[in-house]
Amino acid sequence: MHIEIYDTTLRDGAQGEGVNFSLEDKVLIARRLDAMGFDYVEGGYPLSNPKDAEFFQRLVAEPLKNAKTCAFGMTRRKGIAAADDPGMKALIESQAPVVTIVGKTSEFHVREVLQVSLEENLAMIGDTIAYLVSEGREVIYDAEHFFDGWKLNPEYAAKTIQAAADAGAIRVVMCDTNGGSLPEEVAELTRAAAAAVEVPLGIHTHNDCELAVANALASVDAGATHVQGTINGLGERCGNADLISVVANLALKKKKGYKMLGGGDSQADALEHLTELSGYVYEIANMLRRGAQAFVGPSAFAHKGGMHVHAINRVAESYEHIPPESVGNARRILVSELSGRSNIIAMTTKLNLQEDKALMDAVLKEVVDRENEGYQYEAAEASFALLVRKLARAFTPHFELVKYHVTTESRGGSPLTEATVKLLVHDPEGEDTVEHRVAEGDGPVNALDGALRKALKGRFPQLAEMQLVDYKVRVINSEAATAASVRVVIESRDADGETWGTVGVDENVIQASWQALVDSIEYKLCKEEGAGGGGQG
Repeated sequence: MHIEIYDTTLRDGAQGEGVNFSLEDKVLIARRLDAMGFDYVEGGYPLSNPKDAEFFQRLVAEPLKNAKTCAFGMTRRKGIAAADDPGMKALIESQAPVVTIVGKTSEFHVREVLQVSLEENLAMIGDTIAYLVSEGREVIYDAEHFFDGWKLNPEYAAKTIQAAADAGAIRVVMCDTNGGSLPEEVAELTRAAAAAVEVPLGIHTHNDCELAVANALASVDAGATHVQGTINGLGERCGNADLISVVANLALKKKKGYKMLGGGDSQADALEHLTELSGYVYEIANMLRRGAQAFVGPSAFAHKGGMHVHAINRVAESYEHIPPESVGNARRILVSELSGRSNIIAMTTKLNLQEDKALMDAVLKEVVDRENEGYQYEAAEASFALLVRKLARAFTPHFELVKYHVTTESRGGSPLTEATVKLLVHDPEGEDTVEHRVAEGDGPVNALDGALRKALKGRFPQLAEMQLVDYKVRVINSEAATAASVRVVIESRDADGETWGTVGVDENVIQASWQALVDSIEYKLCKEEGAGGGGQG
């Protein structure tokens, strides 16, 4: 049985405390989910902010290849025709092929929150969906507070989802909006909903009782064929169902033959990249990973001392419920630190290095050493590709730093930053030249980037095609206070839309930024020569 996987990281996940995606973040995550075989990617509510509206326009220009893009919205306002509602107009203008509409299921919410009659709420649901269908959109209906509403008044709750189905919704999704339901309740009411409507059912759960994944699985076992959630369980309050765990459980633990993410070889490949996907979203969101996260956390297959390590050395499954590599993770014996191996294997697969065992071993050792220093390559595949080329002795730098100097001063107004860069620029067909350039910028990194480009543009005019689109800084060892090391991740984009990430680590944030900037430039130049590899775009 095929189970549809619907990701709402970019909308519901973004409502979590401390989560804030830029436009570029959203596009990058959407494309990664698309490559993984997700069925639906929800991009946001186009009426709510310009960023969400622009996101949909970006995907109109370059559509996803596998997933269907979904725009999120609410039922029409009371007392207004659907065609005249600004929310409906924004959904249509987004050009998203699928629209997800949330409506009220609970009598309590209809009377106390919407403050409309029960009949008007049914009309709002039906009118909205019928209008969107008439405009050529597929509509998924999210029945908000479904489980609480059914417990309060099952007859009325049934009427709301029947109104959605009758109006043309292709899916009816039961939402445990407050996250307070138990698995046995979810299973029972899923069966009740299946008796009330004939359209396929979906499940959308929140984690307020630490049961979001369990509730999603219970609903699937009871007949739901569509699961909504977020990567790493991001979301408001305690979060949403973690699609990483949902997918892993359905594919690896259930015995009912559930298929998802393309099924067959595509599904197996996607499963082996779950750890990479989890880390990628954490890095894009500039969040720390959860060490004990099921399946994909660094501690998920970590063993420390005593009889556990002894048993693992003899029979791995003695203390592991699945092989770590089946989800792209790795076993870690804490006394000999093997962290990072899963990500490196996933990345080197793209570079076809599996046959060169000596080089693979050297890459693994180097990356483990660097991760101990604070480097992470999940969202910095360009830096990883360059690292591999250096270890393979297949990299020749296009330039070398002689020195740089950065100053920032304020004379009562906005601070002024100036960067000076002196480089030795290599020319394989001529003599090396020394370039000494200065640039002003909005900050140290912007100024350094400007000076670096000025120094290189004469020899490498193609650098004008790329631009820095995002910049993130994270303190690695916060206990060191102002002497702490920092990790800088820079995202760059080419004229053709390809985006790549680079990383730098140092106690000095300017030096860490310089490392990431240099890798970004070098990757672009290697890519132009047909030797880059490993980009994210």
